Amino acid sequence: MKLNKTTIGMVHAGALPGTPQNRLTAGELRRQAVAEAQLLARCGMEALLLENMHDRPYLNRQAGPEVVATLAVIAAAIKAETGLPTGIQVLAGANREALAIALAANLDFIRAEGFVFAHLADEGWMDSDAGNLLRYRKQIGADHIQIFTDIKKKHSSHAVTADISIEETARAASFFLSDGLIVTGSSTGEPADPAEAERVKKCTALPVIIGSGITADNLHRFWTAADAFIVGSSLKAEGKWHNPVEESRVRAFVGEVTKLRNPG
Repeated sequence: MKLNKTTIGMVHAGALPGTPQNRLTAGELRRQAVAEAQLLARCGMEALLLENMHDRPYLNRQAGPEVVATLAVIAAAIKAETGLPTGIQVLAGANREALAIALAANLDFIRAEGFVFAHLADEGWMDSDAGNLLRYRKQIGADHIQIFTDIKKKHSSHAVTADISIEETARAASFFLSDGLIVTGSSTGEPADPAEAERVKKCTALPVIIGSGITADNLHRFWTAADAFIVGSSLKAEGKWHNPVEESRVRAFVGEVTKLRNPG
């Protein structure tokens, strides 16, 4: 998947089987997620990213087989129904599970947290997993699936690595064979720092992806530094990640993308 100012719309699957807030059957969850994915595609989003954000509180570096199985079914349906490049993230840090789902569902990429440098996440201490993850990708024959990696990730404390700049983190992720670098704000819906994104862009040849807080109003601030934009909260009703996708918000965002691509 080549990134060229690519817009990636978030699909937040409803709470999955076995998780505290689960209320829907696997079939209902699939239909709901596919409907949101189709709306995003119809309005002009160019790629999709499925995530199990409603499964809170998340497990550290793992997901139950019932979650993995349901996500695989949902992901395959989204890819088949929209035809768009599609990726998956499995919270929290369940990167091997994400790769397995991506392979089974014919997806194009995963979003991986904790790829380089350990950090303290909401779920507890999270060691880096680049070595194990890339060996697992090779083992299952999934080298064609790209791994886009968060650096200085949101919802995390980086006090232990405070002496390591975001540029050094980016270079380490590049050295450890990341396929793209994701820059975020401090939490879901919070914008990244445009200056940080610019610094990351200058220090590595890898694609730079903005992974939180992108809106129609601030997109222009990241346009030169970023190769792709993961957009979730701002496309939802009231700008809140847990609400349904709102068509007017998606069309407004896509309209801004069109203006930036065709200035004047």
